[in-house]
Amino acid sequence: MKTVLAFGTFDILHPGHLSYLTQAKSLGDKLVVIVATDNNVKKIKGELPLNNQAQRRELVAALDIVDGAIIGFEDDMIKSVEKVRPQIIAMGYDQKPSDEELEKKFAERGIKVEMRRMKPFMESVYKSSKIKEKARKA
Repeated sequence: MKTVLAFGTFDILHPGHLSYLTQAKSLGDKLVVIVATDNNVKKIKGELPLNNQAQRRELVAALDIVDGAIIGFEDDMIKSVEKVRPQIIAMGYDQKPSDEELEKKFAERGIKVEMRRMKPFMESVYKSSKIKEKARKA
């Protein structure tokens, strides 16, 4: 049984998220999603998400294609990979860090996992930052 691990903020669920998670699920039998902590979102994106981490985890967990959703670790994102022990990590087309950086970190910790990048889904329309910007202008 292949476990696939996906990551994200998932602040405002939209068709782009569904596309990403559907692509990820197609790579294996079980899809586990790591939802970023509020503090990590603030560090990465410069602002807190609209919905808190518990709410975002609950929304992701409610999706039929998701077999498990957990809140990530605040201090070390690699701990999530060590906890879940997936065979495949499905990264969004625009997620950081780069595959090379991640592969280096995994190698340093003895983690063997296949990295796969998912394709974008109408990026110009379905991106949380663009949706929030449009809402602010309305």
